[in-house]
Amino acid sequence: MQFRPWLWAFSILFAWCSLPTVGRAEVPVIPSETPEQRDARMQWWREARFGMFIHWGVYSVAGGTWKGQPVSGIGEWIMNSANIPVEDYASLAAQFNPVRYDPAEWVRIAKDAGMRYIVITSKHHDGFCLFDSKVTDWDVVDASPWGKDLLKPLADECRKQGLHFCTYYSIMDWHHPAQYRGSDQAYNPTRIHPERKREYMEYMKTQLRELLESCDPEVLWFDGEWPDWYTEADGREVYVYLRELKPSLIINNRVGKGRKGMEGLNRSDQEYVGDFGTPEQQIPATGLPGVDWESCMTMNNTWGYKSDDHNWKSAETLIRNVIDTASKGGNYLLNVGPTGEGTIPDASVERLAAIGRWMRVNGESIYGTQASPLPATPWGRCTAKRLPDGTLRLYLHVFQWPENGRLTVEGLSGRPKAAALLADGSAVAVQAEGERILLDLPGKAPDPVASVIRLDVNPNP
Repeated sequence: MQFRPWLWAFSILFAWCSLPTVGRAEVPVIPSETPEQRDARMQWWREARFGMFIHWGVYSVAGGTWKGQPVSGIGEWIMNSANIPVEDYASLAAQFNPVRYDPAEWVRIAKDAGMRYIVITSKHHDGFCLFDSKVTDWDVVDASPWGKDLLKPLADECRKQGLHFCTYYSIMDWHHPAQYRGSDQAYNPTRIHPERKREYMEYMKTQLRELLESCDPEVLWFDGEWPDWYTEADGREVYVYLRELKPSLIINNRVGKGRKGMEGLNRSDQEYVGDFGTPEQQIPATGLPGVDWESCMTMNNTWGYKSDDHNWKSAETLIRNVIDTASKGGNYLLNVGPTGEGTIPDASVERLAAIGRWMRVNGESIYGTQASPLPATPWGRCTAKRLPDGTLRLYLHVFQWPENGRLTVEGLSGRPKAAALLADGSAVAVQAEGERILLDLPGKAPDPVASVIRLDVNPNP
């Protein structure tokens, strides 16, 4: 991962239309699908709303230190941050032996937190693969004492426990000889030997096919697309290749170059590479109406394990982030960085358990919901569902419980049908007053972090 300003980082719309007209005919055609077919392909992902990101690799052995000295920056970037030569960095693979790796436990932790899918790094920027790739020895099977594929057992366990399995893949590769360091002091952003670019593109496509064949991910989550040598046309080539291999596959926007803003974009007459946007380390203030998106975020300051990073977000912050993201129509992808031995840090497990306790009571207010239809929610956040009979069901997530016991919901012209607390199902008195709905609440909030009221409103005439 790399922190980038959000208008660039989640650069939603992935278009190739800025390419010169000459040569477009040679660019592969994106498989056609109707809006209904796209909705069916995206359905599980849209309903899931909450997933686990896992950044794991040989950098986890270093844990943020090199030759006994702490290295600044995020843990998985240590090869770049410490400017470690390729041959020296290889020593970490020789120490990568995750004897405490328990895929069933990892999936249990995610499931108990209320997460519906897992996205794990199959290959990060250092090029090291957590699966058995036949086109390189720089993988866990050939270069580490572990000697076995790490992804397939996790994929199998996800399916056994009912979670969706997905993989991350970096386009930038600090190890592959086709790419070379951007400067004497850093790998990022890499450059490429022009005569070897096609070689690398085929290498990448082969590895992606290997992933599909070995562990069958439902999402391919790309990153590392920012070096100048990688183009919109390259992203389109990869996207088309993968969708032809697996038509149901969902692919994020970083498979292409994306855009720095949303100006001038018109979905009716432009084609885009990628299925969802990826804001990083923040939640867009107003969401991204009409666009599928997912906000990825760390629990502390780093993605990969770093032993001295103790700047953990509170469970309250993380729970409210889940709510905030859903209230704006997005998914929340929350990261853990396991150690080199294969354990998820206790601080992460504790916070995930706290989220899980909240989700077990209030999960229906997150899963399968849509963005809030309310113009403002000064008391917290709102998510919504449309029931088969047309009823608008609102979930009012109250962060600040009113001292006078009266909650006012502004901007609704429909008539309220009923309201109840999710915590215990008890009814809440509700009445309409013009375009306001007034609810009389108990004196004490059921949950100090976020109490949820389910409010059903008759459809407008």
